[in-house]
Amino acid sequence: MKIFWCKKCVVASTRPRVTFDSGGVCSACQWAEEKKKINWDERQKQLDKLLSSQKSNTNFKCITAVSGGKDGSYISHSLKTKKNIKPLAVTIRPPLEQEIGKKNIVNFVNSGFQHIHVTPDVSAMQKLDKLGFTQLGHPYYGWLISVHTAVIRIANEFNINLIFYSEDGEVEYGGDAKFKNNGLYNIDYQQSNYLEGNYKRIMEMANLSKESAYWFTYPDKDELKNNKIQLTHWSYYEPWDPYRNYEVAKKECGLEENETFNEGTYTNFGQTDQKLYFLHVYLMYLKFGFGRATMDAGIDVRRGAMTREQAVQLVKMYDDCHPEDYYDEYCDYYKMKKSDFIDVIDKFANKDLFEKKNRWEPKFEIK
Repeated sequence: MKIFWCKKCVVASTRPRVTFDSGGVCSACQWAEEKKKINWDERQKQLDKLLSSQKSNTNFKCITAVSGGKDGSYISHSLKTKKNIKPLAVTIRPPLEQEIGKKNIVNFVNSGFQHIHVTPDVSAMQKLDKLGFTQLGHPYYGWLISVHTAVIRIANEFNINLIFYSEDGEVEYGGDAKFKNNGLYNIDYQQSNYLEGNYKRIMEMANLSKESAYWFTYPDKDELKNNKIQLTHWSYYEPWDPYRNYEVAKKECGLEENETFNEGTYTNFGQTDQKLYFLHVYLMYLKFGFGRATMDAGIDVRRGAMTREQAVQLVKMYDDCHPEDYYDEYCDYYKMKKSDFIDVIDKFANKDLFEKKNRWEPKFEIK
């Protein structure tokens, strides 16, 4: 597999579902230019209409999915201050939580939000995460499932018909953009794009009891009681800017960042809630040849905060980051021998892009 990079940013050709124009510019950069021409005032009117139509619950007009991080905090704050709507914030407790993540969710709640913290069955979460790791190379797949299924269950139980998630990553970062002009999406889109089409297979393999599986399954038709739950991304209604989100969340919602750079990148304020994220981006790097620094640098180039040349240097410095310090903790969580754990990592390494010496090393260099 040959790899090349966007001529304007550093998105790699190996990114799933990415496309390039005849000039070698990736779909994320094309979207960044297209956003400049969108009538965002009209999109805000669509948002106002959507919010005003929520009459099924007199206490809460909507749910925001939050982790205590920058994006959910920004969206919740925007609804409260710009739309005079206080959402019900919902968090799904992740595995291998970090202390800063725990602190940030408390800070967020204390900044003025009503909040539900869901802790799914721990053994079921572990089983699904292990299956995600061993079968898909996706180390927190069970948690990712529950971020969708459990939030929808809360909405159904409270008779709330509107759920806000943050950005449509497929559109913003160079994936499948065929739904870029759709404000609302459905469960099929969740399963195909965010759960990679493997939801039903992994759930069948897990063979959980009905009680253990509750927070990992979608409500059936009888449970929904004719509730029509609408799913939407905030990024559809205004230009998405993760750094702006961070600044607002820090000022208004008490968001704290790490004292040092996050593993595998030059930033210190994103994805700080769980340790399995470090394994996730390492596996992403081994499978596709790009890591956390590539993602952050691409965003910064597209928002005009750095040049492509600066981004290339940062990718060279930080992308090839191995989370070996956490291997014992990962093995303990998955209940695996370290040799078996390493075998799984080796299984997902792209042999066209990497060769194993003392560790996996890239055959390529970003240009």
